[in-house]
Amino acid sequence: MKDRSLEALGLDDVPAKQPLTYPGRPTTEPSLLTGDELLQLDVRPVRLGDWYVEEKAQQQSLDEALSGLGQVVTGHRHPVIAVGSNASPGQVSHKLTRLGIPATVPMVPVRVRGIGVGCSGHISPAGYVAGTPYVERDAETVLVVTWLDSTQLKAVDDTEFPDYRRAILPGDVFEMTMPSGERLGGAYIYFSAHGVLADPDGRPRPGGGDQSELLAALLAASPRLRELLGPDPADWVSKAGADRALREEGTQIFGDEGWVLPQTDFLPYLDDGAELRLYDDLPPLGDSLPPRP
Repeated sequence: MKDRSLEALGLDDVPAKQPLTYPGRPTTEPSLLTGDELLQLDVRPVRLGDWYVEEKAQQQSLDEALSGLGQVVTGHRHPVIAVGSNASPGQVSHKLTRLGIPATVPMVPVRVRGIGVGCSGHISPAGYVAGTPYVERDAETVLVVTWLDSTQLKAVDDTEFPDYRRAILPGDVFEMTMPSGERLGGAYIYFSAHGVLADPDGRPRPGGGDQSELLAALLAASPRLRELLGPDPADWVSKAGADRALREEGTQIFGDEGWVLPQTDFLPYLDDGAELRLYDDLPPLGDSLPPRP
């Protein structure tokens, strides 16, 4: 049997611990993350829970495999679109296991219309400049969707707030197509509360690329940033990751340089009750959306 460990697959990057690896390597195929392993899913023209898990000795559906592991089945999980490191199995495993939460998560690349990937207008606690989605109606992007149970969703919320807010994207506005051809009725997405960085022509600066190149470009564009966090990307993440005041000052410089575009397009879909919900009572997203709080 093929070694499906994250290390063997080269997917064990943890950007939270190695900031210049951000956003980490995403899964490129439908998979089931189980701690430090990533099992392949056999895409079938049926619902996600009925796809087969390739590495099981006996033919077993995803829902059967989840139940066998004592975990919640897909119909009681919440689809969450990952824009940055939440698409990286190594980062997801790290976020959950360090809290003692089982890192058992279906992860599926999904074709999403209407969403672009940019750079957040702030410096993260780890020292890197993270990604954020923005609305671009003509865009079509393949993004990983993670199916989280309520405990996992709460844990990921805690890593995102207050720098990110959670929105509910309706599938009739943002078309989301599974590899099976199934359309999702909706999904959650986190977007930056700090806006989106603009490139020199005023458009959102593309995100999701090489972090060192991004930080080098920002340092080259601002003498104030070079003085504060330079001279190079390694110094940037070392200094920023160790000092909240430096991160806040660097974030302020982004605004002073006129680089930050406001994020308003997601506000109509904002899940205002995200911090206050009783997560065990939160219905999963599927063919219909949960009621507005």
